[in-house]
Amino acid sequence: MADTKTVWDAANSRGDWQIAGPLLASGDDLQTAMLISLFTDRMADDSDVIPGGTNDPRGWWGDDGQTVKIGSRLWLLSREKQTQETLQRAYDYIVEALQWLIDDGVVAKFDVLVEWTKTGELGAHVVAYKQDGSAAASAYAWAWQGIN
Repeated sequence: MADTKTVWDAANSRGDWQIAGPLLASGDDLQTAMLISLFTDRMADDSDVIPGGTNDPRGWWGDDGQTVKIGSRLWLLSREKQTQETLQRAYDYIVEALQWLIDDGVVAKFDVLVEWTKTGELGAHVVAYKQDGSAAASAYAWAWQGIN
C-alpha cells in the first residue's frame, strides 16, 4: 500500500496532502520521504548556533537522544550569508537528512548539487538512485529563498 502523497505548496512554503476523489492521494513515496526529510525541522545539535537569538533547538521532541532523527537542519541557515561555507553546510545538512533512505535500503545513493541560483536564493538538485538502477531527480530552488 502506498503512503499518502505529500506535495509542496510553494506559495505557502509548506507540504500538503491532495484529495483524489473522496480519498487522500497516494503514491510518489520516495518524493514524499524526501520532502519530509528535507523540510521538517530536525533538532539542532548541541554545538549548533541557533539563528534569531533563541535557545529553541526546534525539531521533534521525540528525537531527543535518538541516533536517527527526523528532518534536516537546513532551518539553521535562515540568517546565513551567501558564502561557500553556507553552500557546504546546506550540502552537509541535505546529505545528513537523506542518509536514512540509504541506510534503510530505499535508495542506493544520492547525488546532491547545491548552488546559489540568484542573489538570496539557494538551490539544490537531488538525484535519488533506486536499488533497481532507476533514478528520480528533484530540484528545490524555492525552499531557501531569503538567505542573505
